[in-house]
Amino acid sequence: MSVPPPPEPITGARLLFSLDPAVSHLNHGSFGAVPIIAQRAQQRLRDEMEADPLRFFTQGLADRITHARRHLAGFLGADPDGTALTMNATTGVAVVLQSLCLRPGDEVLTTDHGYGAVDLSVFRECRRTGATHRVLRVPLSATNEEIVQIVRSGLRPGRTRLLVVDQLTSATARLFPVAAIVGVAREHGISVLVDAAHAPGMLPATVQSIGADFWVGNLHKWGYAPRGTAVLTVAPQWQERIEPLVVSWEQAAGFPGRMEWQATADYTAWLSAPAGLYTLRTLGVDRVRAHNAALAAYGQRVVGDALGVPPADLPDPGGPTVAMRIIPLPAGLATTIEAARALRARIAERLATQVAVMSWDGRGWLRLCGQVYNSPDEYDRLAVRLPTLLAQG
Repeated sequence: MSVPPPPEPITGARLLFSLDPAVSHLNHGSFGAVPIIAQRAQQRLRDEMEADPLRFFTQGLADRITHARRHLAGFLGADPDGTALTMNATTGVAVVLQSLCLRPGDEVLTTDHGYGAVDLSVFRECRRTGATHRVLRVPLSATNEEIVQIVRSGLRPGRTRLLVVDQLTSATARLFPVAAIVGVAREHGISVLVDAAHAPGMLPATVQSIGADFWVGNLHKWGYAPRGTAVLTVAPQWQERIEPLVVSWEQAAGFPGRMEWQATADYTAWLSAPAGLYTLRTLGVDRVRAHNAALAAYGQRVVGDALGVPPADLPDPGGPTVAMRIIPLPAGLATTIEAARALRARIAERLATQVAVMSWDGRGWLRLCGQVYNSPDEYDRLAVRLPTLLAQG
């Protein structure tokens, strides 16, 4: 079966970023890439802050943060008054876990597709409170119906306090049916936290349509915002119980103000985030989503073919807008986190290509992303050179 053709490039998109042209950046999902227009907007804000710090922090900053939050929440289909800006999805998860006031006998339920730092946060909070962390195994080939049934069977009403589920998984690039999962959990009175780190900008589903108790997503990946921009959306019944990790002067303001005001933090990323969304909208949101997903699919097939992986063994994320794909690596490679990191570094150094290498379910996986600044020939070059590098051990 032949490799499908790549999508038509979006003319001029590469020039919107300041990425090193000597490197193939095929891992947008890890740290994103900030368009030049958003970089300049943030620098202007930093110049303003440094010109008169006291004025910047004491005259209208809270209102400017609120304005930025409302802009971002509107794009995501989230309630602006039930949404707080935060640094990243992992921070949002930590805030929720701390605010639950877990006790011995309580349980936090996750899946084996969860993000590693989130698992560490759950482990720490359970150790601190005496609660239990239990992990559901979800096969990579499971259908949406099978995933919902696995979750349904795994819930323990009266004991499971929180279910944490990814909207789009980092390690496996798998799209989860989060709205259906939330519905199942609600039948049993169990709260759900959706880790949507990769959703903003990539996926079309709105936050309110999912209906989770908690939803946290990064804008600095697929939303083109400066790094350190994420949102935590909280259902009304939980908002007064949400406590920030650090108490500051807006503590009495309630949610979201008490969470957003973190003293002398650098708020310029949040304030310039709308410039990132402006870039996305200018290019065309649907156009970018379709392009990126098609390019990631092309990269998966061409590199998979080069590694001898049959098309049937290339995981399909199950969605037309998923711009991340994974490829199984040869047996014995990157089977641990340490080995995966080492292989990623070798690929970067020797092939001048940035990719993600994951260790999941006892084997190594290569994750490729598609973005408007990428071109098909970058995946073609990787396909030609990667087999030799991997054969060297």
